[in-house]
Amino acid sequence: MTGFEPLIAIGTSALTALVTEIVKTKGSKLAEQLDHDILKPKLKEAIRQYVLNYEKRHGELKVACVRMDNPMRLEDLYTAVQVLDRSELRYFESAESLQSLFRQGEQRRLGRGQDGKQSGLMVANQTQYLMVLGGPGVGKSTFLRKVGLEALKGKQGTFDHACIPVFLALQRFNSQEIKVESLIAREFEICGFPESEEFALAALEKGKLLILLDGLDEVPLEHLDHAITQIQDLVDRYSRNRFIASCRVAAYKGGFPRFKDVAMAAFEDEQIEQFIRNWFRAPKDEETQTADQCWELLKRPEYAAAKELAQTPLLLTLLCAVYDESMDFPKNRSTLYGEALDVLLRKWASEKRIQHNPIYQELSLELEHELLADIAFDSFVEDELFFNKRSIADKIREFLVNNLNAPKHLDSEKILEAIEVQQGILVERARDAYSFSHLTFQEYLTAQYIVDNQQIEELVTNHLTDQRWKEVFLLVTGLMPGRKGADELLVLMEKQVRTLLQNPLAAQRIIPLLKWVEQATNGSEGDYKPAAKRSVAVYLALDYALARARDLARARNLDLVLDYARARDLALDLALDLDRVLDRVLDLARALDRDLAFDRALNRARDLDRDRDLDRARFCEQAKIFHSIDFTQVIFKLEALTPPDDNQPPKVRRAFVEQIQKLWFDTLQLDPAIVEFSEEESQLLADYLYANELMVRCKEAAVRLSPELWAGIEARMLTVGGVE
Repeated sequence: MTGFEPLIAIGTSALTALVTEIVKTKGSKLAEQLDHDILKPKLKEAIRQYVLNYEKRHGELKVACVRMDNPMRLEDLYTAVQVLDRSELRYFESAESLQSLFRQGEQRRLGRGQDGKQSGLMVANQTQYLMVLGGPGVGKSTFLRKVGLEALKGKQGTFDHACIPVFLALQRFNSQEIKVESLIAREFEICGFPESEEFALAALEKGKLLILLDGLDEVPLEHLDHAITQIQDLVDRYSRNRFIASCRVAAYKGGFPRFKDVAMAAFEDEQIEQFIRNWFRAPKDEETQTADQCWELLKRPEYAAAKELAQTPLLLTLLCAVYDESMDFPKNRSTLYGEALDVLLRKWASEKRIQHNPIYQELSLELEHELLADIAFDSFVEDELFFNKRSIADKIREFLVNNLNAPKHLDSEKILEAIEVQQGILVERARDAYSFSHLTFQEYLTAQYIVDNQQIEELVTNHLTDQRWKEVFLLVTGLMPGRKGADELLVLMEKQVRTLLQNPLAAQRIIPLLKWVEQATNGSEGDYKPAAKRSVAVYLALDYALARARDLARARNLDLVLDYARARDLALDLALDLDRVLDRVLDLARALDRDLAFDRALNRARDLDRDRDLDRARFCEQAKIFHSIDFTQVIFKLEALTPPDDNQPPKVRRAFVEQIQKLWFDTLQLDPAIVEFSEEESQLLADYLYANELMVRCKEAAVRLSPELWAGIEARMLTVGGVE
């Protein structure tokens, strides 16, 4: 216990002063015995043992259900939490308004009320009676333990009140005979306090206890009323003490009028990063900068769904444990999200030893999983992330009626309540308005439904170009079973991609553009894959088309149509994904000189940026993307140009821009008319490029995929392939 020794010394000193103040009550038996030579060392050892017991029982964290095999000190891992006043939670919002608020945001956050957050420890200092609410795994128990540790430190801690912390797990209320006072006295008795009952009573009467009541939701239902009455009576009788209780928000029915209700706020980026740094703080991790690498990986766009899970401390612990094993997150994201779901469905409740609702004796985990998948799929198809209580209860009822092996007599609303209280997969966001706790879980369960019910073709036909379904596609790919793995999905996706080119809108410009791309890059000497070369060519064509459109818009005093930018960015993304052109700096060495600023070479076109165009021409010369184009002449001509200064009139500056644009179109042998897209054509091209990018993403997410099949798909990517 070497790591605890400094805290034990601090805590013992602080607690000794408090105990001395408490026991020196005139006329008490304990006060009379305090000066006895035999009892003095016994009391001193009891104080030390109390601090040590608290440290051992509540100062370490070990969550076996998330691969956390070894305990970690709470002081090392703890990340400051924030809380919200319950009134900030917009409890009376409708499901429709919550949906609208979510769509207006840019994050994958389904929760509400993130304004008005305050430091949890600050609120604990300011509030004598505090009820901490939150879903499973959000850190309620950890917060209570941390407040107790700070109280143990006395003046060296961040808790401003001289109190002895007493941590009580309320699941111990398993009998009508149990009294809170007895539980408190027992905490002192097991540490060897002489006259423990008298001491506990004296401490209560003097208001010197911080009573931490953890897990009101874990009290067996048949004893809940008794527990609430006991706590209410204790607070009323000994109102000078400080009380902090915790409960899952779905199980909290009130009954504590003295208490201020607050809700645990989801982790923000700053807290997620700090937690990761706390986890990877070993000397070896510091040396290899493991925390930096983990955080940078989690911030990447392709891990947005995983980062969403990190808002919950329990699931962030799982992410850190997974990364700790392999220094990476699994490419098959369905495995990770499936494990996260299983943690809440089964493992966490088991580890907490919650008294399960009798419903779970008849509704098996397998049936519940299917039920949740049905709800997730139906609501996702309807673009419903929030749904009212009646509709979800109806879905549960329908599932029970239509499933031969499901118990028919169970009450659907009771099932909903049990799922919310015990597991937190479905949560009440506002009065009678529900959602999944994480969008990731809704997407994962939707994907599971599609695979289990053989809905692959419908998925591709109806949702290939709908970016809302992107994560579902990737999860379906990872869940595809059997020897052929994701072959069927990729075949269907490519077939659907080709149908986009059969749209009459594609004939005038998109197909000619693809023909030019293939002709311009076919047989070039560069090391990139042919499809990557084609996507870079598309990017360059669209980038100069965008620059030309901007110039014309300014000349005509028109608004710029931004669809060009979207299509151009998707073309670049495809290039990056196919051959990792910009994904990592090390990958650049294969294609270009280390001194060449490749990110500048493919930056967006800007007016009068001749140096950027020179970088781009040098890149094209070295990377050899194009066939039979002499970029040395382009470089020579660009170097010969003298950009006008800011004092030149707009007409001169615009002429210079047009000169550079013409030079590039002539060099690339590209007719500008080919890239003068209408708004509808731009959207179709953006859809086409997105679908190609999605195929690459699915290829990477697949557990099994035929190499020959993918080679064929990649060879045909961004080609016309007989479509006229």
